[in-house]
Amino acid sequence: MPRNGDGPDLGASIRRDQLEAVRRSVQQAMPVNALLGATGALVAAQAGHGGAGLAWFALSSAINLARFGLCRAPCPGLVAPEASPPWQARAAACVDRHLRLATLAAFLSGLVWSLVALLCEGYTAPQSLFYLVVTCGITAGAVTHGMAYAAIPASFITPPLLTVAGCLAWAGGFDRTCLALTTLLYLAALLRSAVETERGFRRTSRLKNEATALARARQEAHASASALADEMRRRATHDALTGLMNRAGFAQAAEARILRPGPAPCLMLLDLDGFKSVNDVYGHSTGDRVLAEVAQRLRRTLPPEALAARFGGDEFAVLYDPSAEWPPADLAAALIGVVVERFESFDAGRLGVSIGLCHAHGPSLTQMLSCADEALYAAKAAGRDRFRIFDEGLRGRLEMRRDSERDLSHALAENGLAVWFQPIFGEGGGRVAGLEALVRWNHPVHGWVPPGEIVAAAARAGLTESLLRFILEQVCGAMQSLRAAGVSDIRVAMNVSPREMAQIPVDEIVLDRLRTLGLSPSLLEIEITEETALDIEAVQGKLLALSRAGIRVALDDFGIGYSSLASLRQLRAGRVKIDRSLVTGLSASDDKRGLIQAVLGLGRALGLEVVAEGVETAEDLVALRALGCPLLQGYHLGRPAPADHALRQALACRTDAA
Repeated sequence: MPRNGDGPDLGASIRRDQLEAVRRSVQQAMPVNALLGATGALVAAQAGHGGAGLAWFALSSAINLARFGLCRAPCPGLVAPEASPPWQARAAACVDRHLRLATLAAFLSGLVWSLVALLCEGYTAPQSLFYLVVTCGITAGAVTHGMAYAAIPASFITPPLLTVAGCLAWAGGFDRTCLALTTLLYLAALLRSAVETERGFRRTSRLKNEATALARARQEAHASASALADEMRRRATHDALTGLMNRAGFAQAAEARILRPGPAPCLMLLDLDGFKSVNDVYGHSTGDRVLAEVAQRLRRTLPPEALAARFGGDEFAVLYDPSAEWPPADLAAALIGVVVERFESFDAGRLGVSIGLCHAHGPSLTQMLSCADEALYAAKAAGRDRFRIFDEGLRGRLEMRRDSERDLSHALAENGLAVWFQPIFGEGGGRVAGLEALVRWNHPVHGWVPPGEIVAAAARAGLTESLLRFILEQVCGAMQSLRAAGVSDIRVAMNVSPREMAQIPVDEIVLDRLRTLGLSPSLLEIEITEETALDIEAVQGKLLALSRAGIRVALDDFGIGYSSLASLRQLRAGRVKIDRSLVTGLSASDDKRGLIQAVLGLGRALGLEVVAEGVETAEDLVALRALGCPLLQGYHLGRPAPADHALRQALACRTDAA
């Protein structure tokens, strides 16, 4: 039956397109469905339900074969030749019948997938997480593939997801109830997505068939088809939300502009500050309106010949030819000014923009983007509403970053990296109470690479786990040396960034290595750095496993960034390290003394050890002693040193104290 006011002929054409798309998508999806079904049967067999898993897979395979055969079965309605109206009516009925059969087959397949609950005891068995992931994945894939006819993915996804929600709700418990509600929301979102994608498909199909009909009917169809093609090309090179060029369109236009003779162009990369909080507080619809408004403000401010694009998310790009009227620095300041102006939808103080500029002649667009991105990174590091022009200083940092990423794997393989240890002192600085492991890399070209850049280079190169294992091995070596010397009360600490903790199984790696070497977890400390916002939920389980094993968790850089009382509780921290910015100049600052007193009081109230790091002068040391800070660390007391030297120093200090 035709929909949305389509005429009978046009409606039949759209249904033909839908059936053709359905057949293609189902045939593409069947191998994945079968593979996931086989995997599910294997997991069931591993869990001791081999017979049930085999029966379930056999039933699923039978229905998949039926669906596949239905997609290959002949359908006269798909030929759609020009014929008499009675034949066209029979052809349309044939198409509708095949769509209904495909919907029924999808529903039967969905029922089979709902029986997965029997393989994992109603989603209460240990294998439930696997089956939940597979069920979510296959239902999302069904909606992604079934964009032409919403009834088919809807019929497929509804039974298994309702079964999941029902089983979880029946099992009870706060977590399962919340997960059941989340599953229902997920089902609703998928159903809505299926409906919306079908609407989009029907719109596209209708446009195609209308253009075809008009082309056959009269000469004006050629102009209409050309206009449609132009619009499609525009959509391919422009962002639908803001009307600016997208990344592909900008790249095409910018490459041509860069190659044009004349003054050196200037490339700007703009990244909105605080946009995430706008989305979180006011919703994504408001966020979309803000992006559209920012685009309008950019258009009004930029010179007429400037190229502007939305690169994706809240990032924009501008390429223009500087002039006496608009030098790069002035234009960047003007763009910052218009972005921070008041928005009607929300408090203007929530939004800002950081800008990175590359003003050069000769390099390719890719090189200019890399340079502008480095400048943007520096601008954001300096605070909100800043711009930074790429210069020689940033060029050296960019080269170091590229070389670090390129050479890190070789350095790891050839022992080019080292781990040094810095002592942590107790008893007012008179006794070594711990050692902190610090990674070091003396790059053959750039010299000493900052530790943070080593970690970032490992993340970019996919070497995060390799770097962690290297540092852990050196830490374990130090622990073995202390054990051999009969020292059992010096902990060795290693830093782990939030990114490492979230991306790799830190708990499994650390605990497995300690077990292999027979080392006590109580002598190891994991320091979580607070350089970026920490996703508590992503790491809480791992830190809990480490804490339960006896490893102490410390919160580094406490007092700045994202430190909070909630993070102390949720991360099960046993120690906090006062950031060096609060320690440096302590003797001359009443405010800093007050803050450190507050942290010390918090530590006593919560039973936390407190370490003051960054003790650089004798005056600061005296001030910390007067405040009663129990643990101290800094260059004034002891500098980082290679493992053998640091261990000798620690043992000698112990001997002297004795």
